[in-house]
Amino acid sequence: MDITQFVAGSIGQWKSQRSAHHMIFGHFEAVRSEIDIVTLTPDNPAVIELCQAYEIDPSQAVSPFQMSWEGESDWDEKEVLKGSTVLVPIPDPNHPNRGLLLRDRGYAETMAAAAKYHITEDCVFVLITEYDRAAAEERIWFVNPNLRFRVSTIKTSDGTGVVTASFSSELREMSKS
Repeated sequence: MDITQFVAGSIGQWKSQRSAHHMIFGHFEAVRSEIDIVTLTPDNPAVIELCQAYEIDPSQAVSPFQMSWEGESDWDEKEVLKGSTVLVPIPDPNHPNRGLLLRDRGYAETMAAAAKYHITEDCVFVLITEYDRAAAEERIWFVNPNLRFRVSTIKTSDGTGVVTASFSSELREMSKS
């Protein structure tokens, strides 16, 4: 599997159920959300702007996409978790299963981020993002074309402690025709 195949397999509407353990707060959280992943064209202004922000030629972008989500948590039932981010894969020309993933909004911190990715031999997409105060690692894999799992950890920036650990199961919504 390469990045193009991974993104193509991710396009669609997904229902997600995530369980997260927040070690700092000693709290367990359950989150249900709907995720919508759509393709973007390489000439999309948001794709070009994100590439330029990282001084990367937009022609290097492969399979850019946008992910939007809306959900609710049992931690704060009044708060609606909602957001959207543009994601732009930039494969390493020397290693096709490695590269950068540019995002206009990060996972652990809500700021732009450039993460390193690689795809393992057993088709697990691994994403490592280093922030100022934390580092996030996500692993995503498909059980079948309509079911994927995502495991993530957020560690302290020096890597000595795990702040959050979570597991998500994501089921693609099938058309009802």
